This record gives sequence, structure tokens and C-alpha cells, in this order.
Amino acid sequence: MAKTWILVANACQARIYSRNGIRQELALVKEMMHPESRMKNSELVSDRAGYMPGVGNGHGSKQPPSDPKQNEALHFAQELAQTLNQGRCSQQFERIILVAPPAFMGLLGEKIDVQTAKLVTEKLGKDYTQSTEKELVGHLP
Repeated sequence: MAKTWILVANACQARIYSRNGIRQELALVKEMMHPESRMKNSELVSDRAGYMPGVGNGHGSKQPPSDPKQNEALHFAQELAQTLNQGRCSQQFERIILVAPPAFMGLLGEKIDVQTAKLVTEKLGKDYTQSTEKELVGHLP
């Protein structure tokens, strides 16, 4: 059987497990944290919106083009995608199972490169980051 990596993630933390063949035991490969994803929007933005003159005598202001928390989740998804790509390039696994909430799964899907995406065999749209390894094994295919 193939060596499998299992990525269990949400927007602020992730664990990568390894599972060899038919053995059900999981071995922790790497744990990653992204505390910025837990911060409030006001803590992530350094300043108030910039000034932009309005039409006529009115005043306007320029709003950020995207949500700061969404940007942090996107940065973390990019970091995880790079980790998976490095693992693929160094032949540490032959297939991947992704376990993440649906919204974060979409961000991961955008960031994972084509060659690594071909190795994804299963996707579970759940947040099991707080589950123990024993509980996680019961949820995996």
C-alpha cells in the first residue's frame, strides 16, 4: 500500500500525519500554527481606511479590497500548499487525504499546485483539528 499523508487543518492550525499501508496508526509529521487567523480585524489592520476625495463637496474613504481575516487564511493555505509540494518533491508520500472545513478546503484547493492536487485521493469537509489521533482514525476512509 502507498504511504499517505493526512492534512487536518483549519484557518489557524494544521497537523500533517503519515500512515503507511494498511496500518491504521498515524504518525505526526508536522504541526503548524497560524495565530494571525485568530486575531480580530482591528488587530490585523494597521490603520483606518485611507482618504479618497469624493465627488462634489462630499468626502469619501477607501476601504480595503478584502477582509483581513480572509487574507490571513489565504496566507496559511499558501503555506500549507508549499509544505505539501515540498513533501511531494522529496517523495515523502504517494497520496494525500485533506480534512478541512469547506471554506478552508476551497482556499487549499486554489493554492495546491497541479501535480500535488493529482495525489489528493480523499477530501473530508469537516473540522477535526481538535480530535485525537484515535478519533481521527475512526473518521478517515
